[in-house]
Amino acid sequence: MSKRRDAAPCPCGLPASYQDCCGRLHRGEAQAATAEQLMRSRFSAFAVQDAAYLIKSWHPATRPPSIDFEPGMRWERLEILDATEGTPFHTKGTVEFRASYSAKGGQAGALHEVSRFVRHDGAWVYLKGILQ
Repeated sequence: MSKRRDAAPCPCGLPASYQDCCGRLHRGEAQAATAEQLMRSRFSAFAVQDAAYLIKSWHPATRPPSIDFEPGMRWERLEILDATEGTPFHTKGTVEFRASYSAKGGQAGALHEVSRFVRHDGAWVYLKGILQ
């Protein structure tokens, strides 16, 4: 990871640098304590194109064999719309979010999803999502 990216604001939208926020999870220095924190870290992983983290944080029953990033796509902003359960005291949870992006040629778009998360081997993982 470049020093420039580490010092930049975290893509997840929280008021911290990438290094101190989602970067810690991507580097394996910390684990997500909540489903929302995992959701934010996964958005950031898409933004910085960290395929290894995305695979690791995906439930083995539903994860794809690999992650392909669309050339020219930039994930720009994450809005958390709702969250149910998913605290350190739960074993499952949902996070509804809207992720804004720009595609090749500057075309803007958004992905609106309700994601399901569960604990697997003690860690929060993404199970599946339903597009809204």
